[in-house]
Amino acid sequence: MATITFYEKPCCKGNLRQKTLLAAAGHTVQAKSLKTEPWTADRLLAFLGKLPVAEWFNRSAPDIKSGEIVPENLGFEDALHLLLNNPLLIRRPLMEVGDERMVGFDLARVDAWLGLNDVELPEGDIETCAHGPEGHGSCGSHAHESTQMHEEAEHAGGGAR
Repeated sequence: MATITFYEKPCCKGNLRQKTLLAAAGHTVQAKSLKTEPWTADRLLAFLGKLPVAEWFNRSAPDIKSGEIVPENLGFEDALHLLLNNPLLIRRPLMEVGDERMVGFDLARVDAWLGLNDVELPEGDIETCAHGPEGHGSCGSHAHESTQMHEEAEHAGGGAR
């Protein structure tokens, strides 16, 4: 069994389903926030560098779904700059075991890489947003982001209780 460093968006229902599946297969999952991790270009490219630029992006991100950002129209430098400035645009999860890394959660690739050990697999695409096309709610709306950051600051002692 592997110990997996799992970079996620905290509170994302899709990432929760993925971590639950890995744990059920006997793996140890060490979750880290994609938002607060100190990403550098080299570190991020260690995950993304072998993929086409358009595959670096989280297709469920509001700016991509709205058409404000079109990954297919971006060059290498512009795409990397966007991701470093807004990690929620990064396709997730990012997973790391030793020196091996994976982007996204394609069930067949994860099974071939880590082994899912005959765990009952969910129906459908486990990589995309669990909220479906109707909206992200707690998974991706900008309004939720500012509310969540305010709540996190209060819990950290930065606001009134």
